[in-house]
Amino acid sequence: MDLVPAPALPEINGDTPTMRLFALLEVIAAREQLYSLQRLAEETGLPKPTLHRMLVQLEGAGLLQRSADGRHYATGVRLRQLAENLLFNDTFHGTRRAVLRELVKEVGESCNLTALSGSEVIYLDRVETSAPLRFYLHPGSRVPAHCSASGKLLLSQMSSGQRRRLLGPMALEAFTPRTLVDRDALEAEFARCQAQGYAVDNEEFLPGLTCLAVLVPSPQGRSNLCVAMQAPVVRLSVDKALAMLPSLRRAADALAQVEREVPLQAQSA
Repeated sequence: MDLVPAPALPEINGDTPTMRLFALLEVIAAREQLYSLQRLAEETGLPKPTLHRMLVQLEGAGLLQRSADGRHYATGVRLRQLAENLLFNDTFHGTRRAVLRELVKEVGESCNLTALSGSEVIYLDRVETSAPLRFYLHPGSRVPAHCSASGKLLLSQMSSGQRRRLLGPMALEAFTPRTLVDRDALEAEFARCQAQGYAVDNEEFLPGLTCLAVLVPSPQGRSNLCVAMQAPVVRLSVDKALAMLPSLRRAADALAQVEREVPLQAQSA
């Protein structure tokens, strides 16, 4: 069972064939599942020949890709890259960065804004502390979701079935002795993250690194943005990090306000 209600599917309409193709992309991207031609026909009401022609066009453009069985469709590499580029290069990057800078001043440690991209967490932005001892991870860096604070928190919003499909059937890599690689232990960790509203990376990805993450609230309920702080464990214990939760949550609320203002400012531009 999903932890949040599934979003309503967009309608397949538009004045041009291009806009109808775009609407079909919206349908497929709206939910974390693979779609067969039959399922799409049932949910959209479009004839199968019409849908098949549209799917072939989108697959040829790299916007969709077929699964190994050849019968199901999912978002393609080109579409995912487009989504990542939008997050990286939106016009509110400066405002987001200003929020992170204020957070770094307040907590004294490096802070970053992250999002889930497949089975990895991608760093959309990061502001470094001035402390001489630090772990440097630049914007665009990727870390495994199963052993990062942001990744565990973002994954905790999914159903267990979605997580299994995303993390895959292969064994998870243990980056340190603290990395959780047992699936049942990870599911228990996801449940804790979801219940408490934050996640901790206690030297699970890199030895000597502590990380704390909270979600950036979203009006849709489920969020794909986290704000997190990182520091060497010799300077930041887990208990000390948890004492800074109010600061992270204030920054997350400020970032959520930035996201809400995007359509309002675009309308008045």
